[in-house]
Formats: sequence, structure tokens, C-alpha cells
Amino acid sequence: MLTTDQAKDFCAQLVARAQAMGADAGDAVYLGKGSQSVEIRLGALESVDRSEAEHLGLRVFVGKRSATVGTSALDPASLDELAERAVVMAKGAPEDPYAGLAPEELLMRDAPVDLDLVSAAPAPEELRAIAMEIEDAARAVEGVTNSEGASASYGRGIVGLATSHGFAGAYEQASHVRSGAVVAGEGSGMERGMAWRMAHHAEDLLSPAEIGRMAGERAVERLGPGTMKSGPMPVVFDRRVGRSLMGHLVHAISGSEIARGASFLADCEGKPVFPAGITITDDPLRPRAMRSHPFDGEGLPVAASRLVDGGVLTGWLLDSASARKLGRQPTGHAARGGGGSPGVSASNITLLAGQESVADMIADIADGVLVTEVIGMGVNVVTGDYSRGASGFRIVNGEIAGPVAGITIAGNMKDMFANMRAADDLDFVQAINVPSLRIDGMTVAGS
Repeated sequence: MLTTDQAKDFCAQLVARAQAMGADAGDAVYLGKGSQSVEIRLGALESVDRSEAEHLGLRVFVGKRSATVGTSALDPASLDELAERAVVMAKGAPEDPYAGLAPEELLMRDAPVDLDLVSAAPAPEELRAIAMEIEDAARAVEGVTNSEGASASYGRGIVGLATSHGFAGAYEQASHVRSGAVVAGEGSGMERGMAWRMAHHAEDLLSPAEIGRMAGERAVERLGPGTMKSGPMPVVFDRRVGRSLMGHLVHAISGSEIARGASFLADCEGKPVFPAGITITDDPLRPRAMRSHPFDGEGLPVAASRLVDGGVLTGWLLDSASARKLGRQPTGHAARGGGGSPGVSASNITLLAGQESVADMIADIADGVLVTEVIGMGVNVVTGDYSRGASGFRIVNGEIAGPVAGITIAGNMKDMFANMRAADDLDFVQAINVPSLRIDGMTVAGS
């Protein structure tokens, strides 16, 4: 795998190759990754894996025509062939009036800030001991009857990007992942519980024993689920589930969806969408955070912003193509993979904590549900309609009661956002972090 300096130079050389073969402009991205992992099941070593992969993506422009190609072959002959093929493809592509690189005057010129995303790799023996400790702690929880295994892994990645109009940059990041999954109960009454954590630095993770205990307790607490009556009622989203609502928000305010007129929030810019107490931030420069990065997928600088400020939707997430379609400037939210043109993505999303505890937030709920898991993809970003299978716990007279499963929760996301309340239990675990969220008036269908 290349170093960051090598990745940056490699991309610049590939772009130069394409220009020498007739491209008017272009950019190239290098993605390198390596990982090692150990999996344990029932106290025995299940697998040990080590992998490494590299990929180059090249995008070229001939006038307003463009093409994107990719390869994992990095030898000079293969790169010459790649550049030639990209130019030929671009010449035969239809014109796109919005095609092009990011505006040159907006490119990032400063040296990237250190976001503290790199850490050393643990030894394989250490990974094995961690996985063993996770599973031992999970199996020690009373009521756990079997194990699906525990794993520990370390990964390292390099991202490099260069453009024909002056940008070249690269950064490195590491990841430590710990997970465990066990089963409680017997026969048809079995329930599964799982827990995992991921961080750039191992010291930012929960201990292996805590992760294992969490997995075991989640399995046991789900035993003997019941059902519940159907009807409108308050729904409380556990932090693990509430973050999915932020994913739907990001999709709905992506410039590509707005430009297509395919978002239920298309007419809501600058208007109250959430209650005044809700603020949602996006910070790609937060040190050690999971989606932190020093520049976006087009070489533009990035900065912290508020997607929702005091309940008001502040604007759209724009790459250069969607910005041109809307007559605006890009916002530094372009994301680039190994194939295809840049898309739109957010980074570290946080819905700021509210003032009330979870206990206070549910105290007046006579009959409701705490959702800890959702399944299915019943979300329509065009209309805002939301319907997903769910499981969790009943809330009866302000208290968490027994587990429930096989229910469906439904509503419209405009109404859901407008009726959202946030508790004070925010913690920073993943790239999207929210406190527990209460939404009144959703429809719950029991089985």
C-alpha cells in the first residue's frame, strides 16, 4: 500500500497521463486499505484474516463530456491503458452542461489539519485475547445459551486525490473494531443480542468485557417478547435507532435529490422543520471522529456547519454538479469512491442533547413503545412516508415494561421531525450520534 505522499503523487501522475492523451481536465482518487481480524466462537479460534487492497479511480473531461474508469492494476502499462480508455469513453459520452471539476478558486490551498486519525496496529495475539474476553463476558451473562462469536480487528486506509487544476492531497486513517453476538433462550424462544464499537484509537473504545456484557444483556432482555395493540401513540427511539432518522434527513437535503425535485423537504429551506429546541451539526474536522476528513471528494476545504439551527433547515448539501444545477456554490460535501462521479455525503452528524432525562421524557406516556431495533427499508424520500418493522419495549404508565416484537411503526417524516423531542443522554459512539428521541403521534401496528 502506498504512503500518503506516494498516493498524492500517483494520482497527479495519472491525471497528467490522461491529459497527455487528450483529456481537457480530470481528477484521480487512490484508495488503499489493509486489515487484520480475529474471530472467536465458543472459546475456540474461528478465523484469522489479513487483507490488503488498492484501487485507482480516474475521471476525465473532454469539453462537457466525461467518463470515469477504475483499476486495481498500478503498473505503468496498465495506467497508460486506463488513461487512454477513459479519454476514448469520454469522447463518446453525451454532453452534460453541469459536468466539470470543482471551481478552481474554491480549492483547498492550506496544508491539511491533523485530525488524529492514525494509531498503531495491535499484534494478532492481542486481537485474539480481546475477542476471547468479549465472548467470555457475553457468555457469562445469566440466560445466554449460545454464541455467534466475537471478533477484533484493525484496519488502515489511505485516501489520495489530485485534480488537473491544482489540488493534490492525501490522508491516512486507522480503525479498531470490537464486536460480539450471543443467543439467549432455547428453541423457538431464542433471542439474539449484539454489541460493537469502532474507533480510530483503541483507547477510545469500551473495554472488551463491557462490549461482551452489553451483547449478553441485550439478548436476555429480549426474551419472551409480546405484542401490543395498534393505534397512534408516542414512540421513543433508542440512540442506536434514532441515528437512522438523521440518515434520512441527510438524504433528503442532498443537492442531487433537491435538483431532481425528489425530496419531501424541497420547499423547506430556511423554514422550521424541527421544534425550536433541535439543532443538528455536521463537523468533518472533529478530531478522532469516525468520518473526519481534511478535504472533500473534489479537493474543496471542509468546515463545521449546522444543518438544522434551532429547528430551522439551513440549506442543502452540495457537490459541484448539484450546485451548478441549482445555481449555487458547492458546500464541501462531495464524496468520492473508487468508481463513478462524486456524490454527496455528510460527515460527523450530531443532534445536540436536550434538557430532559429519558425518565422525565417518558414519564407522561401511558401507553407507548421504546424502539431498539428497526428492520426493512420502508422510507420514501420523495413523499416522506415512513414505515418500518420494529422491536423494543412497551412503555406503560411512564415505565419501561416487557419486550415487544413484530410491530410496525409508521408516519410521515415531516410530521415526525416536527414532533421530535431530544433527551439529555447523547454519547459519541459512531459517525451519527443522537440522544434518545421521542415522537408523538406515530402509528403502531401490533401483530
